[in-house]
Amino acid sequence: MGNSSVFVLLALVTLLCFTLTARTAFSQPNRQVPCLFIFGDSLVDNGNNNGILTLARANYMPYGLDFPQGATGRFTNGRTFVDILAQLLGFPNYILPYARARGRDLLEGANYASGASGIRDETGNNLGDHMSMNQQVDSFGQTVQQLRRYFRGDVNAVGTYLSKCIFYSGLGSNDYLNNYFMPDYYSTSSQYTPQAYAASLIQDYSRQLTELYKLGARKVIVTGVGQIGCIPYQLARYNGSSGSSRCNEEINSAIVLFNTALKRLVDRFNKGQLPGAKFVYLDSFQSSQDLVRNAKTYGFEVVDKGCCGVGRNNGQITCLPLQTPCDDRRKYLFWDAFHPTENANILLAKKAYTSKSKSFAYPINIQQLVML
Repeated sequence: MGNSSVFVLLALVTLLCFTLTARTAFSQPNRQVPCLFIFGDSLVDNGNNNGILTLARANYMPYGLDFPQGATGRFTNGRTFVDILAQLLGFPNYILPYARARGRDLLEGANYASGASGIRDETGNNLGDHMSMNQQVDSFGQTVQQLRRYFRGDVNAVGTYLSKCIFYSGLGSNDYLNNYFMPDYYSTSSQYTPQAYAASLIQDYSRQLTELYKLGARKVIVTGVGQIGCIPYQLARYNGSSGSSRCNEEINSAIVLFNTALKRLVDRFNKGQLPGAKFVYLDSFQSSQDLVRNAKTYGFEVVDKGCCGVGRNNGQITCLPLQTPCDDRRKYLFWDAFHPTENANILLAKKAYTSKSKSFAYPINIQQLVML
């Protein structure tokens, strides 16, 4: 066989391999969508903060105690909300953190979330480095450029592919916890009333979500901020007696302003502001409140303390390296001072996926979004 014949044969084999792997990447039989892209903070970060200089990291035990791969950088004992969402959507593997996603991995999506990050760039600076939402959107823009090579530079083909994917975005918690309600470090609370601050956040967030839309996002899930006035960290700071479960209602009231405005933004996007897009709003405030109110029904016995942590409510200092956590994580709503346990994440994800109640998923649930 001559050299030219060998080259032709090699070229054919290479083309066949590419076609087969592309087919595998584009159509997994159990997968409901081709890809899942995730933006957010420590509630869904799965390792992006491991290699940067920050206090907001969780790549040490006992974080990951109940996760098959151990301490990966997830801020809980097991799976996060988006890990469970990926499984519900039929993905055979967890979506990789952007810090580790390479080449063809990006066809399945990527997780850009970064612990301590917020809608505003300065949010979370008190804890060190992080990727703000603006940086996460920029990273997704670079991803879209990389994806073009798998579609021979066909911009329309990339757009069609991305239009079938699910985009998840959960921001805002840190803009309150690690910004507005930290007056010793940030000046926002003296510059803005709670109403003006919520409006400013929504203005920035609207621009960021619109940028994702311009880059190809069409099926988008946005989550409101949970009842963060009731997390162990706040209970430890605002209550003198151990075991008291009185929440910080000043924070909860500010959160309600943000969530109400975010739900209105979703309505505007769906009513033609972003043609062809469908947004779903997940009311984390309502769903987290439901877990507390109906704790016994869900199997929770402790809703005001972290399973792992130090001080009052295990919430004054978060879970330390090699600290011994509570024995039965399934009975705890909170893993540490800030984050839910895997059990809570499972309940929240399933609720968002199939809930018939518009008070949890609005105007439709995630399963219905997938089928559009």
